[in-house]
Amino acid sequence: MAYTTLIAADTLNRYLNDPEWIIVDCRFSLSNTENGAKAYRLGHIPNARYAHLDKDLSSQITTLTGRHPLPNFTALATKLGTWGINNSQVILYDDAGGAIAGRLWWLLRCLGHEKAAVLDGGIPYWQHSGYATTTSLPKVNPVVFRPYPASRNWLNALEVQNNLAKKTICLVDARTEERFRGEVEPIDPIAGHIPGAKNRPFQSNLGRDGLFLSIAELGQQFTALLGKTKPEQVVHMCGSGVTACHNLLAMEHAGLKGSKLYAGSWSEWIRDKNRAISQSV
Repeated sequence: MAYTTLIAADTLNRYLNDPEWIIVDCRFSLSNTENGAKAYRLGHIPNARYAHLDKDLSSQITTLTGRHPLPNFTALATKLGTWGINNSQVILYDDAGGAIAGRLWWLLRCLGHEKAAVLDGGIPYWQHSGYATTTSLPKVNPVVFRPYPASRNWLNALEVQNNLAKKTICLVDARTEERFRGEVEPIDPIAGHIPGAKNRPFQSNLGRDGLFLSIAELGQQFTALLGKTKPEQVVHMCGSGVTACHNLLAMEHAGLKGSKLYAGSWSEWIRDKNRAISQSV
């Protein structure tokens, strides 16, 4: 059985030493970009590799991009091979409810690798369940990762602008309500949101226990948000194209398949002063 959206801690524990399963630690902090790597060294799920959001899962920032531009896909494919990933079942985790791990989950899908799942609850729930962690580095056998991208799963700023004007997409912003409304902006130089976007903070996908809501609950909530809009017409965004993947993952898990990502998101959108912004609901 292939896991393609979420996986429970008890299931991962049963396959922990399966050589066909590759685990990747995606912990990362915007406030200190080396905290994730430090946390990995202090203790991680056995056999896990470490993926750095800035260095491994993004490319260099330019004057035209957002804060986490998409990586070079050829370079990413090479990196995946060095981690031992080919036809593997890949499991991704973080300590932020899947907010960072979802980025690599989405990138793998872009490269045609759908046997990837985010650990529900991440390492906090793993440890709460009493499962092991280690400081030992894994023994990795590099392989050749062969990407098979089927179609482009993201939109650029111009495509978002044009499709919003034609009303052919529904844009969903994963940032908090306060950031969406423009009341606060702790990261980017301009507050607000793209006119016409709807707001669903990615935290809405999680229960109080830090686990994803049930498939039924997620389906009901997204259907209420999107109305008659088809899943394929939905485009997700956030501050820099990372946490938006959490909403995309939640939709896929709920069976609402085919939504896309505005990869540049808000931090790219505001680079062009000619693009409209709104600071009201």
